Amino acid sequence: MVDSRNLWLFFAFLSALFAALTTILAKLGVQGVSSNLATAVRTIVILLIAWGWVAATGEIHQLGEVNRVTLLFLVLSGVATGLSWLFYFRALQSGPTAIVAAIDKSSLALVLILSALVLHEAMTWKTVLGILCVVAGILIATL
Repeated sequence: MVDSRNLWLFFAFLSALFAALTTILAKLGVQGVSSNLATAVRTIVILLIAWGWVAATGEIHQLGEVNRVTLLFLVLSGVATGLSWLFYFRALQSGPTAIVAAIDKSSLALVLILSALVLHEAMTWKTVLGILCVVAGILIATL
């Protein structure tokens, strides 16, 4: 049983598992089709799952409570996600899966840096060491 105080950790590992599956399934799915079309099909599926989940949990009623600033950041996040997916699928279509995925995961280092710069989260020696390890791992995996 998962301790409810650490439920976020359980969800984080599920996210990593499904992200890994996403890459393998996407690589199989972009063979012989435009990477942009593949991204569009994937997006429709995600749209249906997300709205279905929100409707099933009753959270759809909160839609009217979302303020403009929150909505703006969610829209911008959606734009960034869409562009990320389009470029990721394009790279995955013709590039080696492991290398494309490794480079894509450099986003972790970028998140750590941006969270310090934009969100003013702590940049400790452990964070810096983590960034260096991620970058080193990506270089080792891709060279």
